[in-house]
Amino acid sequence: MALFDWLTKRRKPLSQMNRAELRRQELLLDKDRTRLLNRVSKLVRDKQKLFERGAAESTPEVRRMFAQEFELKTTEQLMLARQLNIRSKEMLTVSRLRMLRENAERASAVGSKLGLIGEKDVLRLERLIENDAIKAEVYQQRLDEILSAGSAVDEGATGLSESGQAVMEIWGKLDNGGIPGGTEAAFDEADRRVREQQAAAAEG
Repeated sequence: MALFDWLTKRRKPLSQMNRAELRRQELLLDKDRTRLLNRVSKLVRDKQKLFERGAAESTPEVRRMFAQEFELKTTEQLMLARQLNIRSKEMLTVSRLRMLRENAERASAVGSKLGLIGEKDVLRLERLIENDAIKAEVYQQRLDEILSAGSAVDEGATGLSESGQAVMEIWGKLDNGGIPGGTEAAFDEADRRVREQQAAAAEG
């Protein structure tokens, strides 16, 4: 079930949901997103098998059948990709609201921005979510602007922390062949750096 379908069938507005309610919806969205990812992965595998069978086939009529199946699976893949993009943006929305709520509960001095989210803001978010041209990365920036997350969420929550940036950097090196030993060595390096940075942050 889509986020805003779920919201419109509930009496409680999004801005008034507590942390537990937001977390439950976050888990539901994550489950649905995983299901979509699995379906996309299966389609990719099926298309690869179809392509290989078509390449090995010499009969034109049989090849046309494989080509039609390949096209149908590609269409389904594109439809699922759109749904996956929507679910990712919905999950970003709920996750960000949950972080705002948690921060408001941890520090009473920080006023919760959730109360500033009105019906117009929710409608605006819904339009951004449904717009398939807006990918999750761009949507996250728009979401932060709407929620005024800069003053209510810790700096590490609005973007990547140093630890997250370190992992991204290692992935980049791995892509370029800059880490001998492949993925296993890259994982060890990422794990070591994140542990070191978290330990340094705890001591500070």
